[in-house]
Amino acid sequence: MSIDTRVNTLYRIGRRAGAAQPPWGAWGLRLAAITYLLVFVAVPVIVVNVEGLRPGLESFWTSLTRPAAISAIWLTIWTSAVMTVINMVMGTLTAYVLVTYRFPGKGLFNSLVDLPFAIPTLVTGVMLVLLYGPQTAIGGFFEEQLGFRIIFAPTGIVLSLLFVGYPFVIRAVQPVLLTLEANQQEAAQTLGASGWYTFRRVIFPALRPAVLTGGLLSFARALGEFGAVIVVAGNIPMRTQMATVYLYGQVEAGEMAAASAVSVVLLFIAFAITLTVDLVESRRHA
Repeated sequence: MSIDTRVNTLYRIGRRAGAAQPPWGAWGLRLAAITYLLVFVAVPVIVVNVEGLRPGLESFWTSLTRPAAISAIWLTIWTSAVMTVINMVMGTLTAYVLVTYRFPGKGLFNSLVDLPFAIPTLVTGVMLVLLYGPQTAIGGFFEEQLGFRIIFAPTGIVLSLLFVGYPFVIRAVQPVLLTLEANQQEAAQTLGASGWYTFRRVIFPALRPAVLTGGLLSFARALGEFGAVIVVAGNIPMRTQMATVYLYGQVEAGEMAAASAVSVVLLFIAFAITLTVDLVESRRHA
């Protein structure tokens, strides 16, 4: 028997053996992953939407257009947007410094970036109150001398969201900076380009999708923040009451229809942001 004949015979035997043994392991892994996703993500989202719309569109709209609900949603959106813009700028700058330059304590600073991920958000709120509260030197100076309150005001909300969302842009931009080749930067500088011009025309175009992704993730994280803002905002209706805190109050009062209506809006915004992030990521990889 020739070598080719033996190879063909072994190939046919292997195919028959594979066909006789279905890939139960692969199907089991798929079923486990899909079931977990459905039970812990899809089903709760569906239930919230069903409960929010179950009383009817008129009741849904009435719950959604309450002055307190509109104020809470709007405060959440604009404070999250302000935080996102600031973090996109400062996060990109921080990532660029951590990747490009060497300085004492660089490893420690790089580790501090992830600290907001580990600290409970309630602790974040307490830290900000102890630092900027009206009883402190800084908070008292701003309030007495400038008439500007930090804590129990929208400024404190933005500060808490800045702390919570700070790592997202940095960790999205850093991997892209690490993969950039120095040849293009060196070529631009050789041709007489300044450091700012090189960053604006050579480096930043490659970073733009990562910056946008990190900013959107930071915004989505801010929409669901509860622990920090309930401490620093003071929960004043129509002034400093965030959407998540408003939801908590409606649940405590037994107003599940009103809580579900606002939840549907926040879920819609979060889902739109998630789809946008996926689109940006797919274009970047393409």
